[in-house]
Parts: sequence; C-alpha cells; structure tokens
Amino acid sequence: MPTTAFHLSQPEQRRSSVVFASPHSGCDYPDWFVRCSMLDRQAIRSSEDAFVDCLFDSAPEFGAPLISATAPRAFVDLNRSPDELDPALIEGVRRHGHNPRVASGLGVIPRVVANGRAIHRGKIPIEEARARIDQYWRPYHAALQDLLDQAHHRFGEAILIDCHSMPHEAMDGVARTIAPRPEIVLGDRFGAAADSAIVDRIEAAFAGAGLAVSRNAPFAGAYVTQAYGRPSRRQHAIQIEIDRAVYMDERRIVPNANFERFRTLLRGVIAEIAAIGYQEMPLAAE
Repeated sequence: MPTTAFHLSQPEQRRSSVVFASPHSGCDYPDWFVRCSMLDRQAIRSSEDAFVDCLFDSAPEFGAPLISATAPRAFVDLNRSPDELDPALIEGVRRHGHNPRVASGLGVIPRVVANGRAIHRGKIPIEEARARIDQYWRPYHAALQDLLDQAHHRFGEAILIDCHSMPHEAMDGVARTIAPRPEIVLGDRFGAAADSAIVDRIEAAFAGAGLAVSRNAPFAGAYVTQAYGRPSRRQHAIQIEIDRAVYMDERRIVPNANFERFRTLLRGVIAEIAAIGYQEMPLAAE
C-alpha cells in the first residue's frame, strides 16, 4: 500500500489564510496494484497530475501550507465524494441514480484512466474499496479540513487553492472559441465556490505572468470545490488547471525543457496568491 496518505509542507510561520492542495499528484504505486492491473506502470500514470506538487512547492516560503496526496489518483481519487462508488467495478455496490462521473468510470475508486482505458481485470471487493477510502481519502480530507479550520481561527477566512493539471487536448474544443488558447483554467463552480473578487485577483496573478487564463470551461471544479467552497462562511475554494504541455512531456511523463522556467514563473504567481490571504493577526484576549 502507499506508505502515507499525504505529505504536508508547513511554513515556518503561517502568514496567509491560503491553503494550497494537490490531490492528484501522488505517484506511490504499490507493486501489487500495478501487477494486478491491465495497464503497465507508464499507462496507469496517464490520469496523474504529475509534478504539480513540485510546481507549487514554494508555497510555504510565502506563509501558506501545501498538502499533497501520495496515493495516486488511479488508486483512490481524492477529488471525489467517498460515496461515489462504481457498481461496475466494486462488488456489492448498488446503483443509486445517475452520476456522470461514476458512469464514466471516474468514481472515488476509478475504473479507468485517460481515454477510458480499464485499470482492473475485474471487479474488486467492497472491503478493498473501503480500505482505500479509510486509509487515504479520510486522512487527507481530515488534514485539509484542519488546515482550513486553522486559517479561519487565525485570519477569519480560508482560501483553498486546489491544484491540478489538464491534458493539452482537453482545451481543443475551448481553443476554437477562446483566443489565445488558455494555459490556465480557474474553476469556482461559476461563482458558487468563491467570492469573485478573490478569483479576479488569482486570474490577475496568472495573467500578469503572461499566461492565458479562462474560467470554468471546460473545468468548473469537482468534489473539492463543491464540498469546501462556502463563500457565505468566508471559506473559498478555487480549482486551478494547468496545461501539461506547458511544463512536461505528456507521453513520457517527464519534465520538459520549459519545466524550471515555468516553475520559477509560477513561484511569483504563488507569492501573489498567498498575499491575498495576508491579514493582520487578531490580538489575543487579555
């Protein structure tokens, strides 16, 4: 099994209400899992947000924590509800209504990776599915909620930046109607998950770095933004999708020649986003 549920990088001093999270960059694939899969180790990584945790690893320098999954998305998807169980994959699960993510094989225990390629040779026991959720999904989300609660306690608000990457081809349809072709997609569930003023500042940070940005198309946010985005309670959740072609060779799943330059560029963006959450600490009660 993956050795831990997540890795948490804390700043020396918490100065920002912003929390950065990378739920899909985990790459700790158990040997038994790969052996039992229909896919080889390279193919099974195709739905992974490879290197996103590395791209955002400067967040603690600016007073904001970064929590990153270690278990891979093909093993357990932390951007899904624990109830999104796939009856086509998991023994003993009954179909409850229509869930498009589950129907497409992308539930909390995924049935497929990119391009609909099946991961498993057959069904898995429900006990195994529950074990993955209990050992990896629940600890990650408990830690994430704790970070947000700390932000609320210290600063009176919490801003969650949910960090992802997207296949270059995902923008093919959008690129026909939006020019220039977006390199960054911000998802706030069309305003339901975050205050528009905060999203405006995040968009300005990316645009100021010379990156083309769009909102909510084709990715408006999934479980994390839906579950944690509560603007009326001063808890905001914004999903960030980065075009993988900007920083990696998608076929080989390795950093490309632009990786370090882009990582440096992103460092400045991260600093601006963290600064959105800089506030005066309230005075302690006498």
